[in-house]
Amino acid sequence: MLFNSFDFLIFFPVVTLIYFLIPHKVRWVHLLLASCVFYCFFIPAYILILLVTILIDYFAGINIEKSEGRGKKAWLIFSILSTCFVLFIFKYFNFFSGNITEIAGFFNLTYALPLLKIILPIGLSFHTFQSLSYVIEVYRGHQKAERHFGIYSLYVMFYPQLVAGPIERPQNLLHQFYEKHDFNYDDAVTGIKKMVCGLFKKVVIADRLSLYVSAVYSNHDKHNGTSLLVATVFFAFQIYCDFSGYSDIAIGAARVMGFKLMTNFNAPFFSKNITEFWRRWHISLSTWFYDYLFNPIIFAKRSWGQYSVVFAIIVTFTVSGLWHGANWTYIIWGVLNAVGLVYEFFTKKIRKKLSKLIPRAIYQPASILLTFCYACFTWIFFRAPTLKDAAAILYKIIWVHGPLFISDKRDLILSSSLIVMLVIIEAINEYKLFNGFTLFYNQNIFIRRLSYVLTILLILMFGVFDNSQFIYFQF
Repeated sequence: MLFNSFDFLIFFPVVTLIYFLIPHKVRWVHLLLASCVFYCFFIPAYILILLVTILIDYFAGINIEKSEGRGKKAWLIFSILSTCFVLFIFKYFNFFSGNITEIAGFFNLTYALPLLKIILPIGLSFHTFQSLSYVIEVYRGHQKAERHFGIYSLYVMFYPQLVAGPIERPQNLLHQFYEKHDFNYDDAVTGIKKMVCGLFKKVVIADRLSLYVSAVYSNHDKHNGTSLLVATVFFAFQIYCDFSGYSDIAIGAARVMGFKLMTNFNAPFFSKNITEFWRRWHISLSTWFYDYLFNPIIFAKRSWGQYSVVFAIIVTFTVSGLWHGANWTYIIWGVLNAVGLVYEFFTKKIRKKLSKLIPRAIYQPASILLTFCYACFTWIFFRAPTLKDAAAILYKIIWVHGPLFISDKRDLILSSSLIVMLVIIEAINEYKLFNGFTLFYNQNIFIRRLSYVLTILLILMFGVFDNSQFIYFQF
């Protein structure tokens, strides 16, 4: 079920109302059933795949807690390999099989393993990582194994963040399913505000920008570098508003019922370097990789000194690229981010000296702009279908320019205006401008209510209601 669909407009209030009306002891049943219904709106049969991973990690968690020494580690390895095997079959088998076929052909060898004709289950990467965080935390002794199968299933399937996160940790979420959440007016208002903001980002900004981005990127051979550059910048804001919009709706929907999910985005386009960018962008995934891949690699290679950090960065972001998709474009996107981070690691002292020599009013905006430009450069590979397409787009952006493609002048002006509006609003929040002036949270009740009405009107007037999926559903 899509958050930007009429179905969800009915589903959310009905599920929430029933949640508060029924006794606390059966609420987990209600939420689990609601989550199953939510997921079955996509491909119903694929809920069985979720059940398989849930069963594996549920029993693995209990056995990890019971075991000691090698037995404990064996159960952890079994859980990780089993859960990742399911992800591999559905997401990566064809990618690796296809590449092996090409390599075998190059050496005149025969490789006859056929490609699988299966569809990737929605959000498989997300709930795989959420399951893995559970067994790893149980192994580390930071989380007790969950004995209640229904509660553990709900931890993996909780509908607000089931499909595209945030990727929660068991320490933050599991205990909340045992707590009684009475209706709280402040939580409800805060949650609904968050949901409205997320919906605005999705249907008004992201989906409108996608009209131009898709028109240009889908026919990049017919467009010049000027149009491709604008489409690339538009894509940066499209993917941000699309994914942060989803996260806002997920966090808001959970908050209405009293659940608190982790923040997933924090004004990433005001980052002064790539390192800071990844502390602000898709925070639940960044911290997941930091805790479960980056840090263990550094610990294992600590004898390498500073090169252990370089190695950890390269491995982590290569895997991050592969996590996003079974395509070389995503891998190169991850490697490019790793290159940026390695550069920053080795130039940290030099950049610190420069920041003292150059006036802050110049250095900081320049750093933000350069970071944004580098992020846009990497997103060319993220958005392009193939590496060949990415190279052609990049070549045109650098060398081939001409008149800007305009399919609808009013739509182009509106899209640009929405980006400017978004940047201004986030700048006010980021730098506490105008004494921290806000709209939805303004102390003046008239300004608050006016902002609600205006936002809803903008959604109704300029929203693109074509039930388009969120970009990160494909991951």
